[in-house]
Amino acid sequence: MSEMMPNDAYFITAGQGSRHNIFPGVDILTNAGKGLMLSLVNFEPGSVVPDHSHPHEQMGMMISGQLEFTVGGVTKVLGPGEIWRIPGGVVHRVRALDGPAVALDIFHPIREDYL
Repeated sequence: MSEMMPNDAYFITAGQGSRHNIFPGVDILTNAGKGLMLSLVNFEPGSVVPDHSHPHEQMGMMISGQLEFTVGGVTKVLGPGEIWRIPGGVVHRVRALDGPAVALDIFHPIREDYL
């Protein structure tokens, strides 16, 4: 049996959520449920998310623009509609190319540092 929630808990108005500047030129807007987190990530041209890893599983999809991803030593340029998956603990980085880019990231479990 599913948990009952107030009707307004099912929907989030565009632009609502927790905002963070995680690196120069990289801003995120996050919303979380009980076990997963969705982040809309905006990249300015040339911005970089340097090498890092975290225990969270991460998947995402490109919304607009192009980003160069390096995951576990494998590099690929991704554009709109393309998807990535990064197991927890795998080193990865991202670089925006010539124009702005927008990506959707999903994390499990929730990243407390983005709340």
